[in-house]
Amino acid sequence: MARKLLGLLLVGLVGWKLAATQARADEKALKNELAKLNELTGSDPTSGMMKSLVDDKGRAKKLLDYALPLAQKKELSYNAALILGLLAADMKNMKTAETFFRVCMDKAAKLQSFEKLKQAYGLPIELHYGYKNYVDSARLSKELLELNTDDGKNRLVIATMKNRFDEIEFREPQEGFDTAERLRPLIFEKYVKAIAKQGKHDQAIKLVDGLLKRKSSDWIDQYLKCWVLVEAGRLQDAAPVYEDVINKVAKDRRLEQEEKDKYIEEFRREVSNIYVDLKKIDRATEHLEYLIKKSPEDPGVHNDLGYIWADNEVKLEQAEKLIRKAIDLDRERRKKEPKFNPKVDHDNGAYLDSLGWVLHKQKKNQEAKEWLLKAVEDKGSQHIEIYDHLGEVLLALGEKEAAMRAWQKGIEIAGERRREQERKATVEKKLEKIKGAK
Repeated sequence: MARKLLGLLLVGLVGWKLAATQARADEKALKNELAKLNELTGSDPTSGMMKSLVDDKGRAKKLLDYALPLAQKKELSYNAALILGLLAADMKNMKTAETFFRVCMDKAAKLQSFEKLKQAYGLPIELHYGYKNYVDSARLSKELLELNTDDGKNRLVIATMKNRFDEIEFREPQEGFDTAERLRPLIFEKYVKAIAKQGKHDQAIKLVDGLLKRKSSDWIDQYLKCWVLVEAGRLQDAAPVYEDVINKVAKDRRLEQEEKDKYIEEFRREVSNIYVDLKKIDRATEHLEYLIKKSPEDPGVHNDLGYIWADNEVKLEQAEKLIRKAIDLDRERRKKEPKFNPKVDHDNGAYLDSLGWVLHKQKKNQEAKEWLLKAVEDKGSQHIEIYDHLGEVLLALGEKEAAMRAWQKGIEIAGERRREQERKATVEKKLEKIKGAK
């Protein structure tokens, strides 16, 4: 018995020594890897190291745990902290990620580097926003807006002046140098959006109105107000602001014509959606007909106008023609793509949904069903609206059980956007009604 116990003790001691040896080896490997990170320069090596760590979660977790105390003491290089911050964010551990980004923030501020300050603050702000951590996104945005990087020193800065023939470079005196000042307009937008996403719409609108009082002629700031008003559900107030933005873009001498056209088309699409929600179909039609004339080969605009007419039961025959044209235009566009493969090619599910819906409005439900079943096969078009339409058509054909399954599927895939949540509530009521009628 004594020999057996001694044997077990020896085995335990050997195991402990092996574990201790392995732990020292692991620590040495982590130390070496962190040293490599601290020595990294340039964007390409940084991207390569980041990818290798993302692909090995176990190794990445050990490295993050090992480096965290050093980050807390600010004993990491900028690039090492950046990689580790992104790595922690990729694992959705934003608390740890921010600890590493703090190293980058401090170093960027001391270096008076615009690009590094933009990166050090901008990345966690965007990441928090993307993960719907709106409170944290707003907190960091506010911190940067209030950050004072002005060292108060006089210096000569390099500037350029254009004349008719070339650019002349010269130096001019400047009192102080506030790197964060150049970032504030960019961060202010994210700050306002993060505030609005918390449901603090009045505060967000107040912030934008304060900005507009200082820069009343800038359509970029007015467009931010449009975004907040739409987020707040104040569509009636948003529409005229959009119209004003479109007019100001058209007169903006800072923009080339191509840029103007791009912005105007984007804003016309957005305001047309607002008019649809407000049931001002004539106003939505005006904007979409303008876009069709401007881009006659754009399938999306043809589909949008056709769908709006169908959904509101106006000009149904014309709506069907527009939607079928959208499908044809999209087919031709796909055929011209370098990677076009007829074996896997399929029509856009959203366009097929529009066709099914306009056929339903014309009481052609059997044909509508065929197109809608094809629409839901498109993995890129898994949307509650399409399943709602399918449910309506199936119900019209007397297929109650199939209709209920379609609506249930739509509820399951509904997203968090306002329109999708409103549609979800409508579909849930339909399901309750049909269940109660059984």
